[in-house]
Formats: sequence, C-alpha cells, structure tokens
Amino acid sequence: MRLGANGLKQVKTPDLKDLLRAVHRGDLPCPITQDGLAATGLLRMGDQIGHLRGLDEAGVKAVLIAVIAERS
Repeated sequence: MRLGANGLKQVKTPDLKDLLRAVHRGDLPCPITQDGLAATGLLRMGDQIGHLRGLDEAGVKAVLIAVIAERS
C-alpha cells in the first residue's frame, strides 16, 4: 500500500459509491481491512484506499461523501 498525494483520485466514482454503500449497510466494518474488502467483493480497491484505513465508520463515511460530492 502506498500513500501518496493522489489520495482517492485513482478510485472511480462508482467504486467509491459501492464502498460507501457497503459501509452504510454494515457489510464492510471499519476500520477497513483487506479481509473486509474481500468479504464484500471490493478487494480490487485494496491498494487505492489507503487513506481510509484506520478511520472509524463516521470518518470513512465523511471522507467518501465529501469526495463523491466534490466529483458531482
């Protein structure tokens, strides 16, 4: 996992929405882990969402909502 200046730029908006949906439904527990991503079918994003690791559910939701809103 590489944390750089790109943040979540590499993650496509539909993938961010899938991630937010999984967290909101409780399918993806926070802090986010590789195992959690794999269990929800979102492992493809594992290397791109390093900035979300370690955040609690409220933090993950806040970041995802802000990024999705900014892109809209």
